[in-house]
Amino acid sequence: MFNTAVATNNRSFIVRWAWREIRQGQLWLVTLALSLIIACVFALSALVSRVEAIIVDQGRSALTADSVLVSSQPIDLSQLKTLSTDAVKVAQQIRFGTMAFSDNGMQLVSVKAVDSVFPLRGELNLQSADAALLEHHVKPQQLWLAERLFSLLNVKVGDVLMLGDAELTVSGRITQDPELSFNPFSQMPTVFINQQDIEAVGGVQPGSRISYRYYFLGSNKSLADIRQQLILTPSQRWLTENDAGRSGDFIERARQYLSLTLVLVVLMAAATLVLTCQHYAATRKTAVAMMKSLGATKGFLWRWLLTQIGLVFVVAIVIGLTLGLGLEWLLRYPLQNLLPDQLPAMGIAPFVISLLLALLIALPALGIPLSRLVQTSAINSVQVSTIAPTSSRLAWLLLLLPVLAAIVWIGTNFLVWLTLLGIVGLLLVFAGIGVVAIALLQRVKLGAAYSLALSRVNRSKIKTATQLVALTCSLMLLAVIGLLRNELLADWQNTLPANAPNVFALNIAPEQQQSYLAALDKANLTRSQGYPVTRGRLVAINDQRFYATSNETATDQAENNTEINNELNRKADDESVDPALRRELNFTWAKTLPSHNVVTKGQWGKAEGVSVESGIAKRLNIHLGDKLAFTVGGLEFNATVNSIRNVEWRNMKPNFYFIFTPDVLQSFPATGLVSFRVGKQQNGLLNTLASKYPTVSVLDLRMMATRIQGLLAQVSWSLTVLAGLGVVSGLLLIMTLLRLSISERQTEIQLYRTLGASRKRIAATLWFEYGIIALLAGVIAAVGAELVVGLLVVKGFELPFSLHPLMWVGLPVLAIGLVYLVSRTQINKLLLPLR
Repeated sequence: MFNTAVATNNRSFIVRWAWREIRQGQLWLVTLALSLIIACVFALSALVSRVEAIIVDQGRSALTADSVLVSSQPIDLSQLKTLSTDAVKVAQQIRFGTMAFSDNGMQLVSVKAVDSVFPLRGELNLQSADAALLEHHVKPQQLWLAERLFSLLNVKVGDVLMLGDAELTVSGRITQDPELSFNPFSQMPTVFINQQDIEAVGGVQPGSRISYRYYFLGSNKSLADIRQQLILTPSQRWLTENDAGRSGDFIERARQYLSLTLVLVVLMAAATLVLTCQHYAATRKTAVAMMKSLGATKGFLWRWLLTQIGLVFVVAIVIGLTLGLGLEWLLRYPLQNLLPDQLPAMGIAPFVISLLLALLIALPALGIPLSRLVQTSAINSVQVSTIAPTSSRLAWLLLLLPVLAAIVWIGTNFLVWLTLLGIVGLLLVFAGIGVVAIALLQRVKLGAAYSLALSRVNRSKIKTATQLVALTCSLMLLAVIGLLRNELLADWQNTLPANAPNVFALNIAPEQQQSYLAALDKANLTRSQGYPVTRGRLVAINDQRFYATSNETATDQAENNTEINNELNRKADDESVDPALRRELNFTWAKTLPSHNVVTKGQWGKAEGVSVESGIAKRLNIHLGDKLAFTVGGLEFNATVNSIRNVEWRNMKPNFYFIFTPDVLQSFPATGLVSFRVGKQQNGLLNTLASKYPTVSVLDLRMMATRIQGLLAQVSWSLTVLAGLGVVSGLLLIMTLLRLSISERQTEIQLYRTLGASRKRIAATLWFEYGIIALLAGVIAAVGAELVVGLLVVKGFELPFSLHPLMWVGLPVLAIGLVYLVSRTQINKLLLPLR
């Protein structure tokens, strides 16, 4: 009983002691650093898991299934074992083009012949004559038209329409198609019919261009089994959620920034934890020596220390998870209009990941200094000596665990590895530069305090280099997070500004172009220039053709042109051929290149020239001066490459792979294309234009543009919150570093005071010493951040890079300001003489 009571009292005493260490000692810094790691990792991993689940769901809804198989030939699915278990639902669609005729007009349309279960995901809304009723599936003998076909063909619900060879009654209008295509050049008005009516329509004929689509809905395992069972031909391909959605590029870059910022925040919090743990071990050296001199065993010391660390972990988990939940809500708040009302569950993964990561970081951060602390000799209670080094095997083992975990966690994330390697390389170079710079500063004479500060810095070169590297790294990481955010937001704003076009007008007849543009100008609409557009193919580069053909002569030119077109049609479904060669492209000509295209090589000419988009030029190995051959309507012509252009395909402006000088193409028939911006209250204007110009195809992208711009605004706010978190972590690391560095000087400075040194002289020496280190760290960090951000922007995000001169001034000023704030609170206590 007595021994049990003693043991209980000992445990209670150790717990109370540990709690007092957290509240009043150095352990509160360790607790704060651990809490920050747990909060950041939990919040970001929870947000990522939810957003990724939503992105996958939205992407699959845009596909109308979990996975889609596209083929140019019908596929027999009856042999698939997975389908027989009812684990997977399947829908089918056949796409083809045909003519639609009414009593008042005709129009080329894109027919989607679907079965009765299409779509498997998303919503297909079909509105009949009864506006209050919506149908979501297509039944036999039904014909549903896209909205603009009603004005183009001058028909109404209930009228009879000739579709191919069949006469069908118009059932109603398509109010929402989950498979909307956002390519303004290939967009034809859509009609829906049931697959049972295909034979009557006669759309599937030998030589017809047909696209067969098979939609699958099921578990990831079932879909993976289907992929393994089906051996695809070159004319077949799978579509997944990664292929859907125009905003995918924006989201992917936001994801990259998110993962990069998470790693950098964890690095800074881990560095803060390492510094505070080392400082804690140093401050407890005398206490451990005294307890050993009073008979304390290593077992007791380990129980004492582990109790403190266990309590620290409990407090850090409570604070960290509480802060993490609040931070996750704060990061998610600006996305609330984008996210569904029923959020995907975050699961237990964020809890496990955050706690496991904190434990892995804390193992070496706490384990190494504490194992050295336990080895402290009792002689330290009366004579200062160094802490005995811990076992190198134990230290390497403790370090190996988080390193291996980091390798697994980061994995193949090229952006993160690029950042880490760039920072490490730069720090090694800049550490040497800093030491050299300090040596050069000795030649400057600014008084006794300045000389004394430099003398002390030079006496402890290793410690000075360590402080310089740590401070430089902190400032650099802080700057990288902020600058990358600004680069991403600037790119998004330039790509899709608030006044970006949201409507395309296509197929404008030549005789209508001037009046149509005048109507847009009269309505004060912001528009692009008008582009003449004709469709054709690239068939040869420097007489090197992309297919086998017989030698041409003047007499068989026409026959060979037919052969060329047939061969290109056969290759259109070959996945090994570049997409730009498998289909017809949109060509235009102009006297000057569009202002939103940037010429990177060459110069725009006036005759027999063509400007090539840089992406296709790189893929097809096209260079300045190359002779290219094209066909339009079976007629072949040549043009010489006079320039290479960078094209931003996301800006919703008319863009082209090839732009010709007028003399090359202006003799070919063409239709007009223009993009313009229409406000929310200008639906009447579009209806007026549609009635006045019924043959002009209008592609209204306002809903898509609004969603993308809203998405960017909301993601931008989340990135701002995230960057703010990174800045707070960086500032905490910097202030901790400075505070611990200055406090280490306490005994030395108090000894100077005892020996008669004036407060003014000591204060001035400290200001010079830490001011020099801060100035050098700020300058070096600015240069390093510029290089790292440039590397990430160009190689990681593939964006143009520009310098940031304000950062060159701001970072050194910030470093000196932080030194001033921290030193001001510490120096007064250090200037007291020994008692």
